[in-house]
Formats: sequence, C-alpha cells, structure tokens
Amino acid sequence: MNNVLKNKSYNFALRIVNLTKYLQEEKKEFILSKQILRSGTAIGALIAESEYAQSKSDFISKLHISIKEANETNYWLNLLKDSSYINDKMYKSLSPDLTELLKILTSSIKTAKENNV
Repeated sequence: MNNVLKNKSYNFALRIVNLTKYLQEEKKEFILSKQILRSGTAIGALIAESEYAQSKSDFISKLHISIKEANETNYWLNLLKDSSYINDKMYKSLSPDLTELLKILTSSIKTAKENNV
C-alpha cells in the first residue's frame, strides 16, 4: 500500500475532524458537519481497509469507494463555503489536499489494474 496515500488521507481526516469541531462549537452547525465528518474520514478508512483486501478486485473496489467518498466530501466542502459556514481561506486550505487525494487514488487504481495487484 502506498504509505503516502495512507498518511495523506489520515492527515486529511484529522483536519476534517477539526473542521467539524469548529462548525459545531463556533457555528452551531450540526447537520452538514456530520455529513462532511462521515465522508471525509471514510476516505482514509477505506484506504486502510484496502490494505487487507481479500482480492485484487476487492482492493480496487475499496479504492473506488474511497474516490466516491472524496467526491462527496468535495460536495460538502463546496456547500459549506457557498453557504458561508467556512470562509475562502478555510476552503482553499482543504480543497487542494482533497484534489491531491483524488489524483493519488486515481493513479493507485490505474496502477493496481495494470500490475494485477
């Protein structure tokens, strides 16, 4: 498993946990914060699960689901920005990390398919 992907997804999940705390404590926002907490932490959880996949197809499937969670997280992040729960600075701090995770995940799936991991 790509340790860079595992580490980046874990660090992103920590940032999402902190964002959720901020949204709940400072903005008193509980619905959207729970949604982004769920999807934003699921990215890394699925990557961790993929390490013990039962087969190549299971491995690839877990990474595909992780991409879906990342796309969902992107949706919630944009919604939080556009509804003014987070400012542009906060958005611009998180968005590039999410984009990077998507790129690494896509590359990892491609490599796994090519190399019969």
